[in-house]
Amino acid sequence: MKIRWFGHACFLIESGGVRILTDPFDRSVGYEIPDITVDLITESHQHFDHNAHNLIRGKFELIKDAGNKEFKGIKINGIKAFHDEHSGRDRGSIIIFKFEFPEGLNVVHCGDLGHLLDESQKNALGKVDILLIPVGGKFTIDAKKAKKVVDSLAPKVVIPMHYKTKYLTFNLAPVDDFLRLFPSYEKVGKEWEVSAEEIGSFDKSIKVFSI
Repeated sequence: MKIRWFGHACFLIESGGVRILTDPFDRSVGYEIPDITVDLITESHQHFDHNAHNLIRGKFELIKDAGNKEFKGIKINGIKAFHDEHSGRDRGSIIIFKFEFPEGLNVVHCGDLGHLLDESQKNALGKVDILLIPVGGKFTIDAKKAKKVVDSLAPKVVIPMHYKTKYLTFNLAPVDDFLRLFPSYEKVGKEWEVSAEEIGSFDKSIKVFSI
């Protein structure tokens, strides 16, 4: 499996010849629009910085609803959650997507998660290999709450997202606030690769991507 970060909550996940793009953003966010073709796009919610699939070239399938689906052998579970701490009254609902790949790895993309997970959500997610989680606060959980989510799910690998960088045009907290809560982290560059055999050697290992 290969994972690449394009900024914000947008990742390319490649496994078994299938290319999945998560939460594409529009040009106002500040990052370059991904110049790629993909097989599937998932959108955690319909805000401008997460739903710009119209800017991605080529033919692809789109998933933007909760529920269980399958795509080219990949099991996809969309779990309803909220963009705030008040059951969506402030910013609406979002979808947490869990992807289970035939190679034996799973990835959870939290979208703009705005609250700690309840027991039903944790049970629905089950075992987590790779967790993509927002850490920048303001519109999502902040660093401290993200750490609590990490501790509750105990993923093998944690990839922070949705935080302030020199490119982002609006204000969020930087990733450093999150990194301070862990004993160590690794900078992996623009792309990181892992296999099902390798994932067992990790334990809440933090991987920080660059743009």
